[in-house]
Amino acid sequence: MAVLNKIRQRSVFLIVIIALALFSFVLADLIRNGGAISQKAANTIATINGKEIDRTDFARKVEAASRNFGSNGSNLQTVNFVWNQEVRQIVFDGQFEELGIRAGADEVNQLLEEGLANNPTFQNEAGVFDKAKMQEYVASIKSNPVAYQQWQDYKISLGKGALEQTYLNMIKAGVGATLKEGELAYKMENDVVDIKYVQLPFSGIQDTEVSVSDAEIQSYIDKHPDLYQAEASRNMRFVFFKEEPSQEDEDQLIAEVAKDVEGLKTAENIEEFINLDKGSALKYDDRFVFKKDLPATVADTLYNVPVGEVFGPYKDGKYIKISKVIAQKQQHDSLKASHILISWKGLGTAGTTERTKEEAKTLADSLLNVVKADKSKFVTLAKDFSADTSNKDKGGDLGYFGPGRMVPAFNDYIVNNNVGDMGVVETAFGYHIITIEDKKNEQKAVKVGTIAREIEASEKTINSIFTETTKFQIATKDADFAEKAKESEFVVRPVNKISELAENIPGLGSQRSIVQWAFKEETKVGDVKRFDVTDGYAVVQLTAKASKGLQKVEDASTSVKPILIKEKKAEMLKKKISGSTLEDIAKNQSQTVKTATALNMKTPTISGAGTEPKVVGAAFALEAGEISEPIVGNNGVYVVEVTKKTPASGLDTYMSYSAQESKSQANAVNTRVFNALKEAAEIEDKRANFY
Repeated sequence: MAVLNKIRQRSVFLIVIIALALFSFVLADLIRNGGAISQKAANTIATINGKEIDRTDFARKVEAASRNFGSNGSNLQTVNFVWNQEVRQIVFDGQFEELGIRAGADEVNQLLEEGLANNPTFQNEAGVFDKAKMQEYVASIKSNPVAYQQWQDYKISLGKGALEQTYLNMIKAGVGATLKEGELAYKMENDVVDIKYVQLPFSGIQDTEVSVSDAEIQSYIDKHPDLYQAEASRNMRFVFFKEEPSQEDEDQLIAEVAKDVEGLKTAENIEEFINLDKGSALKYDDRFVFKKDLPATVADTLYNVPVGEVFGPYKDGKYIKISKVIAQKQQHDSLKASHILISWKGLGTAGTTERTKEEAKTLADSLLNVVKADKSKFVTLAKDFSADTSNKDKGGDLGYFGPGRMVPAFNDYIVNNNVGDMGVVETAFGYHIITIEDKKNEQKAVKVGTIAREIEASEKTINSIFTETTKFQIATKDADFAEKAKESEFVVRPVNKISELAENIPGLGSQRSIVQWAFKEETKVGDVKRFDVTDGYAVVQLTAKASKGLQKVEDASTSVKPILIKEKKAEMLKKKISGSTLEDIAKNQSQTVKTATALNMKTPTISGAGTEPKVVGAAFALEAGEISEPIVGNNGVYVVEVTKKTPASGLDTYMSYSAQESKSQANAVNTRVFNALKEAAEIEDKRANFY
């Protein structure tokens, strides 16, 4: 009792102690996890112009986009699609806020009406958009959070689209061309000049005669830093261990399949024996085929196996097979027919027709009687009545096709009847009035029943491959990767310049996990890791890391070196030029004087030399009879003499050219504005940490 009294007396003290203990527990947890700020940062997938993109919200949008893409896009492609939308929205939102652009409710409602006008869900009995129908739809989906959120997103996107269009239209209103610019455009297209010229082509000097140093390449990069920026990248190399069947696995499967030869030979119900009793990997195909349709490696033999006999086991691609020749007959390999398709309500081919099946049959029989009496009416009737829009305007002509290409009933009618025969056949598409036009190339066809077993790696083989992979991985920890691979005759495949958001590894396909590993801060150059990949394993080594920034000489060399070689060749060729006339210059350099007429600035192509805007531009700056200094062009060094200049006659007004230039500039606004806003934006992209 005394103890309880003491506890009551000190209750406030105990509460404080417990509170401090709980606080210290929470604080310790925050410290371990980097604090509340760190937790928030961990859930931020990017920051654009100071606006944070929440990871959960971004993931929801990716999931929604993924549903729309279906199987047409990979996960990373979907992520990039949503990312571009987010960037676009944020950079434009900043402009809308700064300029005070708003989209009113009336404007959004108008856009909704326009966007949903052709959707039957929102139309009344007259086929006209009905606002009440839209309100009913919204009310019906409020209980479905996913559907309602999609509707809200759709409305928001319409509003954003309206704002963006208003913003872009404002910019377009300030973009245009003056009459003077229209006149310039006219002159560039219609002022012409005739020239004589001598070309000293760059190809006249071999690349091996010109040396370019790393220092010169570095100097060029330093002078043009904007052109040679590189994203962060990684180099790696890997050995692929394919999980594939061994020869032992194949031999064992051959022995197992061989046990079924007698059963296949004596089976009374071939289809049931193949599909059910033996569970063949390939189902029974109850049709006659020609020699060209049989497996190429055994076609000659299998085609001539007697009826009732079994051939095999034999290998065909990834299968071990045995085949029984069930029947053979003479059959045409090329058939030609025309048809008129009569559909009825309820079929996929029905369109707007309301006729019943019985009415369709009556119509088909009636049309058959007409064409039997007068074949020339077939074309007209096909155009008027056929539900097959792919050929009704061609008189129902289906062209030539092989046996088995059409649905069974249609195919059987043509195969089993003669050229000129007509009849009505029912299929899942409707009633076909068929006329057989032609049959060609009669030859032997065989019906074959085949049991197929897929060649697969056994458990023993799978374990052996895994062990081999693990041994190699361990061996490379403290030894040279390439040397160890060479010792075991493994193929090492290099992969260079992989970007942080890359998805595919050449030779391995989609392997996002490998890229993520290569870009982890803790992954060091030289580190090795094994990855499970499609059809096996990959042992991967990181060989190099490159940070974002100016390209290194070795990386930029491929693009910079040809530029510097051309510059040096130009100087070498210019020094070779001597003579006061084109004829002297040509003679001294074993070249000929060439001519080009009617050159203009809009399409500066010189006959015999190619596209040379600098050369044509220089020619327009010369007077008739004047000879130019050496001009460095795209394909060589030129000396030009103007023989004739013909200015355009001019127009009373250049309004049409001005309008054309204005339209061209306005058309470029959408792309250029977004690119400019994106380039100016401050973007911290952390997508690679999550995807």
